[in-house]
Amino acid sequence: MANPPAAIMRTRPAKCHRSVLLLRSLYVTVTSGNETQRGDYAMSRRELTKAIAYFRTSSATNVGEDKDTLKRQREAVAKFAKAAGYEIVAEHSDDAVKGSDPVDTRPGFAAMMTRIAGNGVRTIIVETASRFARDLIVQETGWRMLKDAGIALIAADSPDAFLDDTPTAVMIRQILGSVSQFDKAMLVAKLKGARERKRAVTGKCGGRKSYAERSPELVAMAKRLARYPVNGRKRSLRDIAAELEAQGHVTRDGKRYAPTAVARMIAA
Repeated sequence: MANPPAAIMRTRPAKCHRSVLLLRSLYVTVTSGNETQRGDYAMSRRELTKAIAYFRTSSATNVGEDKDTLKRQREAVAKFAKAAGYEIVAEHSDDAVKGSDPVDTRPGFAAMMTRIAGNGVRTIIVETASRFARDLIVQETGWRMLKDAGIALIAADSPDAFLDDTPTAVMIRQILGSVSQFDKAMLVAKLKGARERKRAVTGKCGGRKSYAERSPELVAMAKRLARYPVNGRKRSLRDIAAELEAQGHVTRDGKRYAPTAVARMIAA
């Protein structure tokens, strides 16, 4: 007997009834004992589980749509949601928020919880457990708070990390949280050491760029104007600022430099 693509053949004992969830309308052949029954079975579409995506970025330098951090998190969550049968109905993020900050102090997290209270969504998806929190205690207390509220937390890279509550699962989650916390501490220590070494060599590391770094020509002109008097009189800081303006050197707002700014140029 041919197996048409729009038909399903199923054999089962007589008088055995079982409900079958089908995804679309098909013409079905069912064999029951020695009796063959044919009929149309209506198929209902399985509804996707609604979820909210939560993102977190630690450094302000990585904040923005053009940065890779948010893009990577969004792609990972979307890929997992599609494969696991979730529908992302909203996104919330905390920008420039440390992984050690308690979740209840984060504005993006608070806005997400307010939204959840109103729309009935009971699932939050994050890229990784460390995106939720890097500090072990923050991670565990935050997860426990969500669980007590009936909200499931899912990490896209390890879906069972927060769902299982067995002693083994808790131990693994806490070990991974400790490793993540240790990695973060080591990275901070390395960056601090690198900054101190650069500061020892160059005298500066980080912060706003000085006038000499931003515009060497401007600083050179300010020093030259301060060095040479006019009509036997040394130029005041206001005089130098006016001369700089006449030469096209003004602030970003198009205004004349203040005397204090001119003093910093001369001292640079």
